Amino acid sequence: MKTQNENASGKTLAGDLSASLVVFLVALPLSLGIALASGAPMMAGLIAAMVGGIVVGALSGAPLQVSGPAAGLTVIMLGFIQQFGWQMTCAITVGAGLLQLTLGAMGVAPVALGMAPAVIHGMLAAIGILIALSQAHVVLGHEAGGKGLKTLFSLPEHAAHMDPSSVLVGVLVIAVLVAWPMLPSRVRSFPAALAAVLVGTGVSLALNLNIARVELGGSLLESFSLPALPGANLGAYIGAVLTLCFVASAESLLCAVATDKLHTGPRCNLHKELMAQGAGNTLSGLIGGLPITGVIVRSTANITAGGKTRLSAILHGVWMLLFVTLLPGLITKIPLAALAGLLVYTGCKLVNKKHIQDLQHHGELAVYVVTVVAIVATNLLMGLGIGFAVALFRLLWKITHVEVHVEKQGENAWQVYLDGTLTFAGVPKLLTRLSTIPAGKEVNFDLNLRFIDHAGLEALTSWQSTYEKMDGTVDLSQLKQVWEKSHARPKVRAEKAAVPAVEGVG
Repeated sequence: MKTQNENASGKTLAGDLSASLVVFLVALPLSLGIALASGAPMMAGLIAAMVGGIVVGALSGAPLQVSGPAAGLTVIMLGFIQQFGWQMTCAITVGAGLLQLTLGAMGVAPVALGMAPAVIHGMLAAIGILIALSQAHVVLGHEAGGKGLKTLFSLPEHAAHMDPSSVLVGVLVIAVLVAWPMLPSRVRSFPAALAAVLVGTGVSLALNLNIARVELGGSLLESFSLPALPGANLGAYIGAVLTLCFVASAESLLCAVATDKLHTGPRCNLHKELMAQGAGNTLSGLIGGLPITGVIVRSTANITAGGKTRLSAILHGVWMLLFVTLLPGLITKIPLAALAGLLVYTGCKLVNKKHIQDLQHHGELAVYVVTVVAIVATNLLMGLGIGFAVALFRLLWKITHVEVHVEKQGENAWQVYLDGTLTFAGVPKLLTRLSTIPAGKEVNFDLNLRFIDHAGLEALTSWQSTYEKMDGTVDLSQLKQVWEKSHARPKVRAEKAAVPAVEGVG
C-alpha cells in the first residue's frame, strides 16, 4: 500500500510531466517565430529553447519559471545581426551571459526591479508594435520590413503587391488566435499558438500552396555555431553586451516576480535566477542559440498545466531536443506566413490594455506614450533614454511641486491650502498667490506638505511677519510640526538581531 508521501510524489511527477508537454507545445512555434523575427537561423530559436529549459531550468532561482527565446528581444537581436553578423551576435550573447553571472554573484539583481514601470511597459509595447509591423510584411508575402517607421511607410506598397497564398495562411492563423479564447474550455486546453500554426500549415499543404516554408539549414549538430571575436568593433561590442544584459535581465527578473504571484510554492531567489540566466545565455551563445530570458507566456502555461517543480521546465527542453533531433522534417513544412501571423498577434498582445489602464490611473501614461513613440520613431536605446529622461523629469516635478489654493471665507477671513513639497522652486508660486490676499485680514494656513526646505520656511515666516505689520493675523501653527517632520532623523534600532538576513526576494 502506497504511503501518503509516495502518493504526493506521484502526483507531483504526473503534474510536471503533463505541464512539460504543454509548455513544449507552446514553446515550439514561438521559438521558431522569434528566430524568424530576429533574422537569426531558425535552429537558433530551438537551441535557445533547449538551453533555456534544460540548463536554466536546472539552475533557476525561480523553479516554476520557464526560460527561452523571448519576443521582447527580437528588435534588439535584429539590429545586432544586421550590424555585426550572426557569429559576432553570438559573442554578444556570451558576453551578456558572463555579465549576468557576475552581477548575480555580486547580489545586485533586485536593482532591476527599481526601474520605472511606465518605461518598461512602454519598451515592451513598442517592441510589440515593431514586431507586428515587421511581420505584417511576411504575411503579405514579402521579406520582413525595415527599421522603425520605415516598416510602417512601406506597408502600403507591399499590400498593393501581396501574395494571396501567404495572406490566406497568415490571416487564418491570426483568426484562430483571436477566436481561441471564445471556444469551449476543453478545446482551449490545447495551446492556441500550436493550434493556429497547425491549422495554417494544414491548409497550406491541403491546398498545395507554393509559399516559403521554414528552413533549418541542416541538423542540430550542423547548426552549432561558434561565436566570432569582436576584433576592431570592441567599443560597439561592449555597448551591445550592456544593452542585451540590461534588457534580458530586467525581463527575466520581472517575469520571475510575476510568476511568484501565480503559485504558492517556493519563492524566487533573484540572485540565483540571474546567475542561471547568465549560465544559459553563455552556453546558448557558445553553441549558436538566441539569447534567453524568463518568458511569462510559457511560465503561465507551466503553472496552469499543473507544474509543481523545476522538472517541468527541464523536461520541456528535453522534448524540444528529441523533437528537433528525431522529427526535423515536420518543422520544415511550416509556412513562414503562419509564423508571421503568430508574431503579429503576439506583438499586438505586448501592447497590454491592463498596463495602460494602470498607468493612466497612476498618472504615468504620458511617460508610457513618449517611450513607445520614441522607440518606434528612433531605436531602442535612444527611445529608452528618452523614456527614462521623461520619467526622471516627472519625478523631479512631483517632488518639487506645490499646490497653492487661496480662498476667501467671509468678509475678513481667508484660507490658504498648501499640498505637496514646498522648496525654493515653489517659493515664487507661493508668494504670487499670497499677494492676492488683501491687507488686514485673518489668514489661516492648512499645511498638507510632505516636505519643506529652508527657503520655504523662510518664505512663509517672512510673509507672516510682513503681513502682520499691516494689521493682519496669520495662523501658521502647523509650520513647526511640518518642519520637524520633514527634518526628523530616522531612528535606528540598536538591536543587530532585529535585522533579518535576506536570501532572495519573493
